[in-house]
Amino acid sequence: MDYEAVIGLEVHAEMLTQSKIFCGCSATFGAPPNENTCPLCLGLPGVLPVLNRRVVEFAIKAGLATHCSIAPVSRWARKNYFYPDLPKGYQISQYELPICTGGRIEIEVDGQPKTVRLTRIHMEEDTGKNIHDQHGDASLVDYNRSGVPLLEIVSEPDIRSPAEAGAYLRKLRGILQYLEVCDGNMEEGSFRCDANVSVRARGTDRLGTKAEVKNMNSFRAVERALEYEIGRQVDLLAQGERVLQETRLWDADREVTRSMRSKESAHDYRYFPEPDLLPLEVPEAWVAEVRASLPELPDARRERFVRVYGLPAYDAEVLTARKDVADYFETAARTHANPKALSNWVMGDVLRVIRDRKLDAALVIREWPVSPVHLAGLVRLIDDETISGKIAKAVFEQMLASGAAPEDIVAQQGLSQVTDTGAIDAAIASVLEANAGKVAEYRSGKDKLFGFFVGQVMKATQGKANPQLVNERLKQRLAG
Repeated sequence: MDYEAVIGLEVHAEMLTQSKIFCGCSATFGAPPNENTCPLCLGLPGVLPVLNRRVVEFAIKAGLATHCSIAPVSRWARKNYFYPDLPKGYQISQYELPICTGGRIEIEVDGQPKTVRLTRIHMEEDTGKNIHDQHGDASLVDYNRSGVPLLEIVSEPDIRSPAEAGAYLRKLRGILQYLEVCDGNMEEGSFRCDANVSVRARGTDRLGTKAEVKNMNSFRAVERALEYEIGRQVDLLAQGERVLQETRLWDADREVTRSMRSKESAHDYRYFPEPDLLPLEVPEAWVAEVRASLPELPDARRERFVRVYGLPAYDAEVLTARKDVADYFETAARTHANPKALSNWVMGDVLRVIRDRKLDAALVIREWPVSPVHLAGLVRLIDDETISGKIAKAVFEQMLASGAAPEDIVAQQGLSQVTDTGAIDAAIASVLEANAGKVAEYRSGKDKLFGFFVGQVMKATQGKANPQLVNERLKQRLAG
């Protein structure tokens, strides 16, 4: 039987607020364990939550950017369960009346556009963090994360493949980064994804039994976990067995999902309205104010990069996927008007180092040693033939190590391109004299040897000779 996957994703995005959702404790990541806590974070008796207005503003932003309807009245709810990282024994969330409903994310996979509908976006508080591997058989709990504001973004089961899931997550993360609502750092847990996966016979509308997959800390991990889980469920059905409704963890080392617990349903959490918080009212005037403050979002910026800078659609897609990278490119393009060359450098060397160093959102602009102005300067040196493209690669590595301007590096190390035809002719003469046999072979018809001669001349001039002049002068000498 031919099966198809049915996937719905639940994303938890930590908001970039300075303080937590219901108290004044810092929401900053990386503090010593349990430092950013107070009686409310720790669930002590007699404390009352006070809503952070900024959290609501961020939720409205996210809803508007994803085409959701913003509810004029939404309600807080208690989600009850018992686990060491939940100090109150319940989590303040939203259930029956979330702040955002409907909405959609537009993606493209293999050139095919697709719309993934959103069920809802709601606000809630994060839990603490259990630490199981530092003290043998004892577990520790860090409550710094308890009360950090979250957006939970729930998709409809519209996704049909791991590739679509990856495209959806990348697009959603980009939107949240452009809004400066979430930094999107999956490794630090500020952008987390749970996947609900089932399979069914292709062509039917009936949904199969779903399994929830957790513990995926990268887009690649999500795609790999979904590939495995889809295959596992198909194998079970093909053997006449049934899929259990359960929560499964992705084991990245073994690249398998493994059973964690039976899957809860909504009634297991015994939701009821939060008695310590009034229903949330969002006036239309506030929604209009937030709408007016929305920045240019990834799709609009991609279209503008094609229109204004004349970039290919592929370049524009890559450059605008991350706000920090798009900002970096655009700052460089304002300094030197060769957008395609700058795009090539950003998509090649800059993104390579970003991947190698695992630099996440905003770090490219704030901590990147090669400033956009310096990258523009490097391209300018190539364009005015001060240095060759090969020398530029070496200069870039030195810029990366020192943060120095390319002009200073070229001047200090004498890397300027040799354009003196006399010096180039002398190098050519020396190379041809040392390779008389190959010269005879070339003149007898072995044209492919021309590249050998070019390489030898460039080697003789330490890569500084102008490649165009080398080619021109070398062809003249070999023809003679």
